[in-house]
Amino acid sequence: MDLDEWRSRINNLDNQILNLLNQRAEAALKIGDLKRQRDAPVYSPQREAEVLRRVADANTGPLTTEMTRAIWREILSACRALEAPLTVAFLAPLATFGHQAALQRFGDFAVYRPSRSNVEIFDDVERGHAQYGVVPVENSTEGAVNPVLDRLVDSDVVIVGESYLDIAQHLLSRASDLGEVKRVLSHPQGLAQCRRWLAEHLPDVPTEETNSTAGAAEIAASDATVAAIASELAGRMYGVPVLRARIEDNRSNQTRFLVISKRPVGPTGRDKTSILFAMPNTPGALHAILDPFARRGINLTKIESRPARQRPWDYVMFVDFEGHRDTPAVDAALGDVRGRTLFLKVLGSYPAA
Repeated sequence: MDLDEWRSRINNLDNQILNLLNQRAEAALKIGDLKRQRDAPVYSPQREAEVLRRVADANTGPLTTEMTRAIWREILSACRALEAPLTVAFLAPLATFGHQAALQRFGDFAVYRPSRSNVEIFDDVERGHAQYGVVPVENSTEGAVNPVLDRLVDSDVVIVGESYLDIAQHLLSRASDLGEVKRVLSHPQGLAQCRRWLAEHLPDVPTEETNSTAGAAEIAASDATVAAIASELAGRMYGVPVLRARIEDNRSNQTRFLVISKRPVGPTGRDKTSILFAMPNTPGALHAILDPFARRGINLTKIESRPARQRPWDYVMFVDFEGHRDTPAVDAALGDVRGRTLFLKVLGSYPAA
């Protein structure tokens, strides 16, 4: 076939795809009616995880798995929006890494609510201002995001999802070269992820912390002596050129984000559960608490300790493990663990990223 014939074939395929998408949308509207009758949530993380997994498994190319997942995430987002509006809280302003993680999870058709801090995201979900929130919990370079861990101790929300976002940090500035930069601004994690580069290239330039990387870009947009460490998206959104690209010290830099809500989700067969507990200050206490998981072959994926704020030198432990709390093995293990701790809280079971 010649070029015109191939283009004609693509036009016909586009019409077929559009027809099928509208049929899918009609089915989504019917599902939305049934969900409202049953007071079921519009967003079903376990169902969407199943759809994305099924599409990836059925894909035979030439589209890559990453491409098909990206396409289907937007299809899911559009169909979900037809069922009912879905409000998602993220760390303000627009173009933060939290905003990018929320877009990656919920797509372009959710209603996004900027929150002034990660702590406020919890408040927005608890008060019903947003059905879901997206918060960073750990970075592969800098470790845990402690305010989020601390808030999980007290909050009534549950974890219903997780995602990992590759973090590429850029030096954004209207300055023409590094010699014109008088201040470098970013979120504390952004500054920490680039400390070696800053020490080598801007050793005498003071750094200042901002509430978000995108907030730093917003300030740099109005002052040519300021440089911001932020994403390329933030630079495009606030009109600040990239002065130096990819300045993060570790190119394998990722942040793990949690999706929080007031409604738990069911099992998918490929899940994680997060818990926190306080333990007695006795020899072998931690071994005794973790033993029920080992005996049942449940794999622990993370252990993190945080000071308990009630008394000095007391700690709470955060643990992630494979499996869902509603399965028999996990339920039995949690029953044993509860009797060996001073305090146990299940933070949520959710589809593993």
